[in-house]
Amino acid sequence: QVQLVESGGGLVQAGGSLRLSCAASRNSSVSILTLGWYRQAPGKQRELVAVIPRGGSANYAESAKGRFTMSRDIAKNTVSLQMNNLQPEDTAVYYCNAHIFQILRGRSDYWGQGTQVTVSS
Repeated sequence: QVQLVESGGGLVQAGGSLRLSCAASRNSSVSILTLGWYRQAPGKQRELVAVIPRGGSANYAESAKGRFTMSRDIAKNTVSLQMNNLQPEDTAVYYCNAHIFQILRGRSDYWGQGTQVTVSS
């Protein structure tokens, strides 16, 4: 019912910047409640980076505040994550997430395929 296609990511030196994008497509029975970015480093659990609720503004993890900016284009149903001043500890696979609601099915989560971000020191 929902497809998330991510782009961006790659290798960057510490202090550099990257921009991730996620295009969300859905069928008419789906209401997207929030779109967000999560990341998972090797050996660690997946963690929230930033999330935008429908009609609201972005909320950020402490590690992302002041460095990352999440934006949403409602008309195009895309979200972007501008990451500045990247550090080696930001190295992870970044995932786009859609938290959705469907009548009779309730709430569920969909995930993109993930995109690798590697920051060298």
